[in-house]
Amino acid sequence: MVVKIGAAVSILLLAGCSAISTTPEGKSVELVTEKPPGSCKPLGDVVGSQGNWFTGDYTSNKNLLIGARNDLRNKAAEMGGNYVWVQDSSNTNAWGSKGTSNTTVLGVVYHCE
Repeated sequence: MVVKIGAAVSILLLAGCSAISTTPEGKSVELVTEKPPGSCKPLGDVVGSQGNWFTGDYTSNKNLLIGARNDLRNKAAEMGGNYVWVQDSSNTNAWGSKGTSNTTVLGVVYHCE
C-alpha cells in the first residue's frame, strides 16, 4: 500500500514538472507585446498560470513560464481569440518555497481577421 501511494505521489510530481501543453486551438493563438491594430476586436481579459505551493518547487522556471503562456493561449482560444496582447507577467514564491512556485501571465484577448 505504501509503495502504491509513493508511486502515485511520484507521478503527480512528475506531471507537475511539465509545462502545460497547448490545445490544437491554442497553438494558433499568437502572443504579442503591442496592442493589435484597431481592426481587431477585443474579447476580454485572460490570465494564464502554472505552478502552486505543491508542484512549484519541482517545476523549472522555464516550464512555469512556458506553461503559463500555453495556459493563456488555451484560454484565449476558448474565448474565440487568435491574438493576446500580453500586458504583465509575475512570479510568486509560496511560503517556505526554494524559489519561484507560480508564474502568471495577464493579457487582453483579441480576434483579428
